[in-house]
Amino acid sequence: MSSPVVGGQVSLSEQEGVAIVTLSHPGKFNAMSRSMWRQLRDVFTRVHSGRQWRCVLIRGEDGNFCSGGDISEYPDFRFDPVQLRAFHEDDVWGGLGAMLACDVPIVAAIEGNCMGAGVEIASCCDIRVASNSSRFGAPIARLGFPMAPREAQLVMRVAGEATAREMLLEAAVLDAREMKTRGFLHAVEEDAQLMPRADSRARRIASLAPEAARMNKQALRELAASSMMAVEVLLPEAYTYAESAEHREGISAFIEKRPPKFH
Repeated sequence: MSSPVVGGQVSLSEQEGVAIVTLSHPGKFNAMSRSMWRQLRDVFTRVHSGRQWRCVLIRGEDGNFCSGGDISEYPDFRFDPVQLRAFHEDDVWGGLGAMLACDVPIVAAIEGNCMGAGVEIASCCDIRVASNSSRFGAPIARLGFPMAPREAQLVMRVAGEATAREMLLEAAVLDAREMKTRGFLHAVEEDAQLMPRADSRARRIASLAPEAARMNKQALRELAASSMMAVEVLLPEAYTYAESAEHREGISAFIEKRPPKFH
């Protein structure tokens, strides 16, 4: 298991061939820090390379999956276009890309808050199981910035265009039953049953042919890749908003715990 670090941690443990990945950021509902994105990349690179794991179960600590990004870090880098691009293209996409490239099947056990970064991480998983009380959204419109192109494309492809538009344009927060109806979730369980049911799914996958699972994931990844080229067109201008007043106001208002004033 990974040793604790400042700014949260992504830990890896094992139970009978199942890799248990846990998101932990106490006091912040497991919001993803820059350090955690890098740890996520390292963990999934390790799982992909190892042959001892037949399935991954990813979960959050203390009753929440992931509440988004660690906004307290944002003033340190978000207002500079070069640093902002590095954050999204290197840190965030480094973690998400490692999940997408992982040939080991991934089951997400989602409870509590699954917002922004949480939705993105869940979108990288093969099977998504949620508790009845979990909530989903990407309300960054309140923070004065858009979702990065690769991340938006990922969410739109997995959650659906209508859901992505509602989350990003209306800052909508949807419950688990609605997300199941829309096809994002494979199952919704009573809160007390989430972890046992998710663990059961992971163990069932781990009992099946591991090489067939890897080959299926490779094929599905190649089939999805044909629809992912358009994002390259958006990248040159994607982070020019970094120095905008709207961007600064949204993040400042959140940190200062006041309503934003967008003009």
